[in-house]
Amino acid sequence: MADIVIDRVVKEFGSFRALQEVSLTVNDGEFVALLGPSGCGKTTLLRIIAGLETQSSGRVVIGGRDVSDLAPRKRRLAMVFQNYAVFPHMTVFENVAFGLRMQKASQADVRRKVERAAALLHIDGYLDRYPAKLSGGQRQRVAVARALAVEPAVLLMDEPLSNLDALLRLEMRTELKAVLREAGTTTIYVTHDQTEAMGLADRIAVMYGGKIDQIGSPLEIYATPATRFVGGFIGSPPMNFIKVRCAQGKAQIGAAVLPCPVAGGDIELGLRGEDASLTADGAGIPFDVRVVEPMGSHLLLTGSIDGQLARIVAPPTAKVDAGARVGLSVDPSRLTWIDSGTGRAMART
Repeated sequence: MADIVIDRVVKEFGSFRALQEVSLTVNDGEFVALLGPSGCGKTTLLRIIAGLETQSSGRVVIGGRDVSDLAPRKRRLAMVFQNYAVFPHMTVFENVAFGLRMQKASQADVRRKVERAAALLHIDGYLDRYPAKLSGGQRQRVAVARALAVEPAVLLMDEPLSNLDALLRLEMRTELKAVLREAGTTTIYVTHDQTEAMGLADRIAVMYGGKIDQIGSPLEIYATPATRFVGGFIGSPPMNFIKVRCAQGKAQIGAAVLPCPVAGGDIELGLRGEDASLTADGAGIPFDVRVVEPMGSHLLLTGSIDGQLARIVAPPTAKVDAGARVGLSVDPSRLTWIDSGTGRAMART
């Protein structure tokens, strides 16, 4: 078993607390992404799991063994970094074999495991080449193959695709998901890119301010964000937040009346742009269109609801002009209601 238990981990740098009692369990063979903006603590947490940083308090348990005080080489894990970290003076074969040679594996084992990892990453035709003769995507494949060749219990990846261009990132993301599913390696993947996290991970832990705001499957986090931050960070365009007033359990915006999760008071309505539909007769929630952007698969409409900024996704064939007022219909079950004081989501109506 190679499950990972992060138990109330705290990390302090002087008076600054980078991690605030973070707890997380990653199941054997699971792919979990740590997602969040720069400075949220995700890389610090990854380095603590790897043994490259020491936690101020708390434990890290891998496969039932407390590794909190063990050196990185004794934790049975491998790591892939943002920069490729391949050795320019070694062939692809020797780069992939590096970890195995450090383990003093037999020559037969080295060849078998290198060839298997190279085949998984589709670099088996380049084993005699040097890194200077490879593209950026091929070098990144070499780095991943080297990590997989040692058959680690845990694979840690820190922004491994961020140095690639958009097309290569898409290609590598697809291959990486297939390779790791086949290898069955427990993986923790750090990224600030929501598209990578949504596309790759079994579960996503969204981090903010040194804490995990929410953990769940990509669709759970997208459809039911636990906080205003998660709703605004996940999704393109991000979730709209409209301040409304509830009275007798209802909120009225224009002619639209929506059920509130509270009897009365101020509250924020969270609405995904793609969860609103244009009405044929202009009835429903009034939306004042300021900008129309054709995006190919859809129109992105920027405007306002009750004087507050909002972005709505419309079909590419919709006839909408800047300056127009249109009506929106929404499914109340798709709305997220946010407590204005705490920033946390409330029970859905």
